[in-house]
Amino acid sequence: MKHSEYCLSIVVTGVGAIIGQGIIRSLRHSTYNVRIIGVDRNPRTAGTYLCDEFEVKPSVDETDSLYLDFWKKLISKYDIALILPGLEQDMYFLNTQRSWFDGLGTAVALNSATLIDQTSDKWIFGEILTSIGYTTIPSVCTNNWQEMNNALGPPPFLLKPRHGNGSRGIIKIEDPDDIVYWNKKMVVPWMLQRIVGNDEQEFTVGVFGLGNGQYLGPIIFRRRLSAMGNTIEAEVSRNTLISTAVLQLCTHFKPIGPTNLQFRIEGDIAYLLEINPRFSSSNSLRSAFGFNEAEMAIDYYVHGREPTTPNIIDGVAWRYIEDWIIHAGHTF
Repeated sequence: MKHSEYCLSIVVTGVGAIIGQGIIRSLRHSTYNVRIIGVDRNPRTAGTYLCDEFEVKPSVDETDSLYLDFWKKLISKYDIALILPGLEQDMYFLNTQRSWFDGLGTAVALNSATLIDQTSDKWIFGEILTSIGYTTIPSVCTNNWQEMNNALGPPPFLLKPRHGNGSRGIIKIEDPDDIVYWNKKMVVPWMLQRIVGNDEQEFTVGVFGLGNGQYLGPIIFRRRLSAMGNTIEAEVSRNTLISTAVLQLCTHFKPIGPTNLQFRIEGDIAYLLEINPRFSSSNSLRSAFGFNEAEMAIDYYVHGREPTTPNIIDGVAWRYIEDWIIHAGHTF
């Protein structure tokens, strides 16, 4: 069913999680009149009620033809103009099916396929950073305690899964017994890094890449994290060390669309923690300070024009937990 009162029908995936819900919030605060179709495997989430329409993602493997059938029917049913992935796994799926979605005439907010591939493995990406002359966090791939000490200095170290994002799966290693334990428990490829900087010198950065090394932004937040690795406090920063690092990295990697870079400063070095070539969990916070990535995505991917340079304002933001209650048909 098409709703003539809406200008654009936009899919947001992962609306049961913080990134998808942030994208919805940003769309609601944009200058566009949109109909939001949420997609998630779980229909019992507050994100369901934030959307104008909701579709349950089928419980089939993404390589199954039934999964593509789901997307084809959804796009036709709502006349979808743009898909905004709110989950990392959705980004990877959409990236592998770029040409298929192009054939349906639906825009997908994806970064460069090259950057998505390069950042999928933290160890390999670190080697790429070293090859372009960027100072990287000392890292090793070994379970030998002496080799760790030789490469990283005295403990503690951070054990990180090579794939994934945020703080999920990151373990602090204090002694050889920790390595023995986690070497048995960790079933995915991992690496070890020296701990650089401190919690007070951690920054999350948003840019909107234009694909040629140029970008809108950056908007820089000095941040404080939750135990899950999401930003719970953010203060707009005008840090020149971070801005210089962003310029160097974007000039080389040429991101497209919403792109998140995370740093820690130690001395006069801005160490890059990771690049997330997608919307991040801070996207709604950025919108509140004038950097609306969802609105820019409509400009860029749907209308094919460079978004207007955002006017970033100063301030501080906090996240807090809020109840969403449905009782006898009423929302509280």
